[in-house]
Amino acid sequence: LQEPSNKRVRPLSRVTSLANLISPVRNGAVRRFGQTIQSFALRGDSKSPGCAQKSCSRSAAPTPPKRRNSVLWSEMLDVNMKESLSTKEIKRQEAIYEMSRGEQDLIEDLKLARKAYHDPMLKLSIMSEEELTHIFGDLDSYIPLHEDLLASLGEATKPDGTVEQIGPILVKWLPRLHAYKGYCSNQLAAKALLDQKKQDRRVQDFLQRCLESPFSRKLDLWSFLDIPRSRLVKYPLLLKEILRHTPKDHPDIQILEEAISIIQGVLSDINLKKGESECQYYIDKLEYLDEKQKDPRIEGSKALLCHGELKNKNGHKLYVFLFQDILVLTRPVTRNERQAYQVYRQPIPVQELLLEDLQDGDVKMGGSFRGAFGNSDKGMN
Repeated sequence: LQEPSNKRVRPLSRVTSLANLISPVRNGAVRRFGQTIQSFALRGDSKSPGCAQKSCSRSAAPTPPKRRNSVLWSEMLDVNMKESLSTKEIKRQEAIYEMSRGEQDLIEDLKLARKAYHDPMLKLSIMSEEELTHIFGDLDSYIPLHEDLLASLGEATKPDGTVEQIGPILVKWLPRLHAYKGYCSNQLAAKALLDQKKQDRRVQDFLQRCLESPFSRKLDLWSFLDIPRSRLVKYPLLLKEILRHTPKDHPDIQILEEAISIIQGVLSDINLKKGESECQYYIDKLEYLDEKQKDPRIEGSKALLCHGELKNKNGHKLYVFLFQDILVLTRPVTRNERQAYQVYRQPIPVQELLLEDLQDGDVKMGGSFRGAFGNSDKGMN
C-alpha cells in the first residue's frame, strides 16, 4: 500500500519490514502470502479544493480526494527570519516540522477511523461490536499518546517557529510506543476477519460508499487501520533526517543518536512479538488427517520463516510453511467460510531437508512441481 503524496519534500528511502521475515520473491516458486510491511510515501498535505457554488451537484464527477495543507515550514517565515538562518538550520527545522505535521495527520486519521467507520457500522448493525473490536482493536486509545508528543513539540517551539532541542523530548516519549505491540500483533487476524466480512453485501456497500466519499482520500478502511504501523516504521527515517541536518556541535547530536537506538529497539520488540503472533495464527489453522503428522516442533515454533504457494503445471496447489525447525506442506481448505490448511503427507524436519541451489531463470526439472519453474517464469528460484 502507498498513500498518495503531494508533499514538496524529498521522499524518504524505503524501510525494511517490521516482520523482518525471509520473504521469497513474488514470481519465484514460493510466493509470500501474508501482508508484508512496506514503507509508506510521505503523506501529502493540502487543503481540499473548493468547488464552484453552481457546479456542485449529485450528477457531477466524483469529488476529488481531500488533501491536506502542503505549506512547508520555511514558507511560513518572513524574509528577515529566512536570512538569519543557515540553509542547514532551515532543513533541520523542516525535518522537525515534518515530524510534527505527521503526528497531527496521524491523530486526525485515528479519529476518522472511529468516527467514519467504526461507530456507523456499529450503530447500523453492519458488524457486531465483537467483530469491530477484533478489527479495530484499541485504535483510538493511541490518540492521547500522539497528542502528548504534539503538545511537547508545541511547548518547545519558540515564538519565531523554531525548535532548539528535540532530542530530550523524543528520548522520553519513544519508549511509550511499546504500547503498539498488541495492535501490530493482531493485524494479521484483523485483516483476515475484515476480508471475510467484505463478502457481506452490507459491509461491501458501506465500505464502497466510504471509499467514494471525500473524507477517505481514496484510501480503503485497511489503509486507515494500517496507518499506525506505517508511522512506526517511519520514525527512524524522520529522526535520521533531523540528525543529518543537525550541526556536529549541537547538544541534540548525542541525544538524537540515543533516540534512534531507542526506536530501533522498540521496532525490534514489536517485530518479535508480531512474528510470534503470525506463527501461532497459522499453527492454529493447521488440520491433521492423521495423528502421526503431528510434530512437537510445529507446536513449539516461534518463528515462521516464509510461507506461500507451490503450483504445478496442471494447477494443483500446495501451501507451504517453513517454520524454524520444520517444513509443513498443506492443502488450503475452507471450513465454515474460514480458511484452514490440511496437512499433506508428513512434515519434514529442517535437518532432513535436501536443498539444491537453482540458477535463476529457466530451469529444467523433474517432479510434479516442475511447472513452478516454467519457461514463463524468469524470477529468482
